Amino acid sequence: MLVGVVGKANVGKSTFFKALTLADIEIANYPFATIKPNHGIGYVKIDCVDTFFNTQCNPRFGSCQNHKRFVPVDVIDVAGLVPGAHEGHGLGNQFLSDLNEADVLIHVIDAAGATNEKGEPVEPGSYDPVNDVKFLEHELNMWYYQIIMRGWDKFSRTIKQESKEVYKAIAKQLSGLRVTEDMVKEIIKDFPADIIKWENKDIKQLASLLRKASKPMLIAANKLDLGAAEKNIEKLKKEFPDYIIIGCSADFELALKEAYKKDLIEYIPGENDFKIVGDLSDKQKQALEFIRKNVLQKFGSTGVQDTLNKAVFDLLKYIAIYPGGVNKLADKDGNVLPDCFLLPGKSTALDFAYKLHTDFGKNFIRAINVKTKMTIGKDYALKHNDVIEIISSK
Repeated sequence: MLVGVVGKANVGKSTFFKALTLADIEIANYPFATIKPNHGIGYVKIDCVDTFFNTQCNPRFGSCQNHKRFVPVDVIDVAGLVPGAHEGHGLGNQFLSDLNEADVLIHVIDAAGATNEKGEPVEPGSYDPVNDVKFLEHELNMWYYQIIMRGWDKFSRTIKQESKEVYKAIAKQLSGLRVTEDMVKEIIKDFPADIIKWENKDIKQLASLLRKASKPMLIAANKLDLGAAEKNIEKLKKEFPDYIIIGCSADFELALKEAYKKDLIEYIPGENDFKIVGDLSDKQKQALEFIRKNVLQKFGSTGVQDTLNKAVFDLLKYIAIYPGGVNKLADKDGNVLPDCFLLPGKSTALDFAYKLHTDFGKNFIRAINVKTKMTIGKDYALKHNDVIEIISSK
């Protein structure tokens, strides 16, 4: 699974990415500060299952703070986007190629309206961020549309002449965009049965719907602490009721994480407070108190952690599953519940066996739900925070 962070230049996209990952990247106040995509590791936050067993886990990857488990997720910061990307403008071709790697998109916008369509700083409140959402939708829709239209006449005639199933043929043509047969089948059920009769408006609608299905996206309304942001966020929610829109402050989340990293504060990402534990200057104390009062207490969090969580769990519908044994939760080194895996929501016990090791899948005998101590079969539908023991012949 790969989460893509996307947006036009100078809206705080790279700051948002660094706040998620603490990756060492270039953050600059000009277009194309991000020329090549930056990869980093972010962490989704879940209630750790160790409380069920009245114990304390020892993660091999990520961490567990106060029984809040942080599970690693691959994140990519895609190069800045400009109008006409689908036509190759700016870094358009590279942008779309990098973007296609992602399974879900976080669209970072400047909710304060302090950045114009070119990514240039303007007076806060003078630019409408609604335009940015429409702009990205248009670029992505046109990208899909252009791919569909390549050789469309020949493609559609071949389907009819060879009596191929339309949804299968289209899914095969667009498989590189993570389009599946089920997506296409659902979308075209109300289209004309004869593909030759599809009009341009039908194909554009197909492109738009397939883009939404194969590249689910939410909006990180950044710069929450600035003037017009709250008003603009309400406007965005009315304009785009189908989107998850989360107000956030990447600058402040990054500041809190950097302070935590230096042992100056105790802070759990996504929480509404922190505790000062280090020696701070008066200036540092004032800055942190400003964050506490104007963002954490006012909005409940900086919004950055919530954005990643909703991308993974609400849009992609992933679930967290732990390997473990009925008689022993620890590995050979004594680490309790050391691993936690993120799987698609419809995964089965057999899918989990293959996730752990190919041999476990091939030689699967049965599995055990460690919480209930009940034996389960290969078709058992996994549930979020299940702990599963795999029994195989090898």
